[in-house]
Amino acid sequence: MSLGFYPKLAMDGIRKNRRMYVPYLLTCAGMAAMFYILEFLCGSPAMQSLPGAVSLGIMLRLGTGVIAVFACIFLFYTNSFLMRRRKKEFGLYNILGMSKRNLARVLFWETLISAALSLIVGLAAGVAFSKLAELVLVRLALGDAGYSLSVSPASLVFTAAVFGAIFLLILLNSLRQVHFSGALALLQSEQAGERPPKGNALLGLAGLALLGGAYYIAVSIEDPLSALTWFFLAVLMVIVATYIIMISGSVVFCRFLQSRRSYYYKPNHFVSTASMRFRMKRNGAGLASICVLATMVLVMLSSTTSLYFGTESALLERYPRGINVTARPREGTGADVLRAETAAQVRGKILEIAESLGAEPANILDYRAATVYAQFDGGDIVTFSEENSVSFTAGCVVVFTALDDYNAMTGESETLGPDEALAYMSRGGSVPAELRINGERTLRVKREAADFAKDGDSAASIIPTMTVVVADLDGFVESFPLFRSYVGVWSWHYGFDTGLGAAGDRELFSALVSSLREDAEAVGISVSTSCRSINRADLYALYGGFLFLGITLSVVFVFAAVLIIYYKQISEGYEDEKRFGIMRKVGMTKREIRRSINSQLLTVFFLPLALAVCHLAFAFPMIKKLLMLFNLTNSGIFLATTGISLAVFAVFYTLVYKITSNAYYNIVSGAKRE
Repeated sequence: MSLGFYPKLAMDGIRKNRRMYVPYLLTCAGMAAMFYILEFLCGSPAMQSLPGAVSLGIMLRLGTGVIAVFACIFLFYTNSFLMRRRKKEFGLYNILGMSKRNLARVLFWETLISAALSLIVGLAAGVAFSKLAELVLVRLALGDAGYSLSVSPASLVFTAAVFGAIFLLILLNSLRQVHFSGALALLQSEQAGERPPKGNALLGLAGLALLGGAYYIAVSIEDPLSALTWFFLAVLMVIVATYIIMISGSVVFCRFLQSRRSYYYKPNHFVSTASMRFRMKRNGAGLASICVLATMVLVMLSSTTSLYFGTESALLERYPRGINVTARPREGTGADVLRAETAAQVRGKILEIAESLGAEPANILDYRAATVYAQFDGGDIVTFSEENSVSFTAGCVVVFTALDDYNAMTGESETLGPDEALAYMSRGGSVPAELRINGERTLRVKREAADFAKDGDSAASIIPTMTVVVADLDGFVESFPLFRSYVGVWSWHYGFDTGLGAAGDRELFSALVSSLREDAEAVGISVSTSCRSINRADLYALYGGFLFLGITLSVVFVFAAVLIIYYKQISEGYEDEKRFGIMRKVGMTKREIRRSINSQLLTVFFLPLALAVCHLAFAFPMIKKLLMLFNLTNSGIFLATTGISLAVFAVFYTLVYKITSNAYYNIVSGAKRE
């Protein structure tokens, strides 16, 4: 045989099966393009110059890893459709005298041609759209970028290497399938189909129980830290339950439809229901994959878009005031150096600098605090120490502050006894009637306090914060051994709005940073200063990166879902072609065929979407609490973006249904034949 025989045979195989190969190659190219774009952005000078470039780089690297792993798994999955279609052809070649070695050469050239076409198209598209992606990312992060197009040779080589390795693994798997299959098995592989699977009611009930457990976790979580702890377990439970329900439960459902004589014995339901039950084992896995991908797309789009469009809301939550100053004792100076006199001295310096720049302080935050990390269970506060470890997941930040500061901040004239307190729990927690501290002292909670100490530190904390107001803060701290052994427990918080605008805030921030450093050293404290206007860029860069990555991964997952749907329709169309051909010969009209197809597709096609919506509805409370970790407490934004994402995806899903159902109809009705 000539050297060009095998490449020609491979090209003929791809061309004759173009209905199966073209979507596969386009999906490979799309994933390669996305991978290159993320790799390009990781080293882009424009991206490196953005605020929060380190966080953006980590997110983009994570995105490339997700795409690489997902591409490997998914391309293996879709290649199984191609092999199922091609095995008959390979079996015929084998019977006509081609050895397994000859078939291996054909597979090698097919894989090589597929890889070359995918990478050429994918890398070309990646280079072409990389600049657009860079401009979008920079725009989302409120940065500036030029319009010159550049190419990253390192990213090109790395992308080609990663996808080359994936195609090599696919080739080895294909060779394994052909090598261990006889000629007759290859020839009959497409017609063999599956045995009608038995519906396992117990397995289906186990799937429902697992799904119910995941839903219960999602709706019963009360605080963001617990949501973060249980989120991945709940996701894993939902994925496993979805596959169990779709594979086992769907068979039971089809048997139920067959038992309903009024439904089953109708022309538009008889053939479709029987076909669904016959191959539901494989279909169930495909439907479950579509459902999981749809859920992932909806969760990513709704959460990342709500984060980005809620950036200003999150910024105000994280930085309630334009300028924020926090002072703490310098390590080694003792925990009792930050007294009211020290705070007054630093406050005077801050006001002096602010007035020199024309600022008019308003919305002032001013209080001293003694903070400990503790485990909070009911009314028992168990503080952290060398002798007493505290579980991080059950931890709570307890902030003790003075009644004088509380009254000054709130305008109240509250009074407290030595063993009385006011208390407030952040993130919606409840306050007990009594607080028992290490079993040494009990404070009676007179009433719930106002949330007067809302500042950036409490907003940034991923664990609950409880503020406790006591009558005499200095005396309370000095009487407690747990405070005397905890260096740095003291802090003083001062914040205000300036009325100067963004530029004025930045100028005042620079002046405070340079001036307070020397004064703080003189009195033995350390001072940290933050400015909302300066941190706005960092937050937009972070949330813009989340949105960009969410959109990118959503596009990849949508590619995957569409390809699964397409192959499902095409492969089933070829399997059902002879069945519907027989039905046409016994009098079934094309109109009845169309009605039967619609009955089948409507029964199963929208099932993954309906279940994905159900998953999203139950996940809503947990995701809402997770977003609180990013300072997004505006539930209205998340609800609106979730509704819009769901509506857009449903419209897109319906369009895919219309297109693929037409392809299925054209095959089984004989309207188009290859």
